[in-house]
Amino acid sequence: MAGSSIGTIFRITTWGETHGKGVGVVIDGVPAGLSLCEDDIQIYLNRRKPGQSKFVSPRKEGDIVEILSGVFEGKTTGTPISLVVMNTDQRSKDYSNIMNCYRPGHADFTFDAKYGFRDYRGGGRSSARETIGRVAAGAVAAKILGQLGIEFTTYAKMIGGISIDEKKFDKEEIPNNPFNMPDADAAKKVATYAESMMKQKNSIGGVVECKVTGLPVGLGDPVFEKISANLGKAMLSIGATKGFEIGDGFAVANSNGATNNDNFAIDSSGKVIKQTNHSGGTLGGMTDGSELIFRTAFKPTPSIAQIQKTVNALGEEIEIEIKGRHDPMVVPRAVVVVEAMAAITILDALLLNMTARLDRICDFYK
Repeated sequence: MAGSSIGTIFRITTWGETHGKGVGVVIDGVPAGLSLCEDDIQIYLNRRKPGQSKFVSPRKEGDIVEILSGVFEGKTTGTPISLVVMNTDQRSKDYSNIMNCYRPGHADFTFDAKYGFRDYRGGGRSSARETIGRVAAGAVAAKILGQLGIEFTTYAKMIGGISIDEKKFDKEEIPNNPFNMPDADAAKKVATYAESMMKQKNSIGGVVECKVTGLPVGLGDPVFEKISANLGKAMLSIGATKGFEIGDGFAVANSNGATNNDNFAIDSSGKVIKQTNHSGGTLGGMTDGSELIFRTAFKPTPSIAQIQKTVNALGEEIEIEIKGRHDPMVVPRAVVVVEAMAAITILDALLLNMTARLDRICDFYK
């Protein structure tokens, strides 16, 4: 199977299945000398693990990470870093009733058609548990970026059609509710709606928004390697994503040039700045020094306990009722996945940018 790696200099390869022995990631391109321990990575994994509230999967996984290589005496060595999280709470028998049929909204049919075989235990490689490797690698990337003053604010902007009120935006509120929303009132409304949908054995979708500050001007390239294009690929590679937009996104289709253009100005220090940020922090595929802001849309969790119509591998039309432990919504746990993939993409662009100008290469080697 191809397609399990992403990145050029900072390159990651995730591995493992949801009901296998474990999942993990191999990270290449980490500079030597970075202070790194399991706790640095565990902080991020704790943000995505199941069982944290009644609104996410009750699967009881500790998601404890172990560093297998690439770190010696608390410092990265410059060699590949291998990270593993062992699976400890699999219930493969929960999926025995769907081993020969295709669940609506899942990759069962396409996976079977492509490979002639599929791991029916929770989706195998197509499971959201694959994102553990992404989050672990993102934690490493974010630590490097943090030393450069690059910071992330990521949260649920909308769940089940209920959006946050920007006037009530409170960054400190994000970890204080089960939905990672920066608006306590909106979170309460989501809780009420989510409970009603759970009683109906149904699920809901939503939107994750990410803001990145401290970026230098010029990350990304103007043609195929646009920072916006690479962020889009990174976000759309996350399971359950169905949409990506940066800045004003699709709203620009109803705008006009005079409104959508971000006028330039000079600040008190003589720095070029934008007076608005409709572009979301990019121009011509490169970061422009202003806040990078983008959104990722997630569909409702496809595993619902309602009776659904489908077909089996024999070509028969049947009805199924999906059992097991599933998230009634993926958005709360997807917040850190979005942040991790953003960190991975941005760090790779930053490392690539070091060779963009000859004068800076000469300065480095003088």
